Amino acid sequence: MGVSASKFNSFTFFKLPSAWWCGVRLRHIDQKKAVVTVTHRWVNQNPFKSMFWAVQGMAAELSTGAMMIDQIKESGQKISMLVANNNASFTKKATGKITFTCEDGHLIQEGINKTVATGEGQTIWMKSVGVNTDGVVVSTFNFEWTIKLRKK
Repeated sequence: MGVSASKFNSFTFFKLPSAWWCGVRLRHIDQKKAVVTVTHRWVNQNPFKSMFWAVQGMAAELSTGAMMIDQIKESGQKISMLVANNNASFTKKATGKITFTCEDGHLIQEGINKTVATGEGQTIWMKSVGVNTDGVVVSTFNFEWTIKLRKK
């Protein structure tokens, strides 16, 4: 595993500053799972005194994208990645500390292998579920990642 949570959080400060200032932090990453937290604060709230949906989206996307970045880096291949589509559902007001977990890391290596073998782009749908400190689901996000070999 080339990426640690602390290194990735430093990366967000420089490359994803809005996520960093809103409190989005990677807590755990491995080949199969990533966990990201964000705490409801004044800077990331909506007018209804809960977390703005876009802040939840940043945290959810990071839980999928961090694994994508790590596995592409480990592959040694020049592969580009981009979110092509996403959808979300919100089931409870997001207040307090929200933890987003994605357990779809196993799908990434398969997609990388296919794009390297065929030279064709691949799409990978990954899900991230956000829960509050009581374990209640507050939102679920799905991201369609596209990957393809970069031209040399």
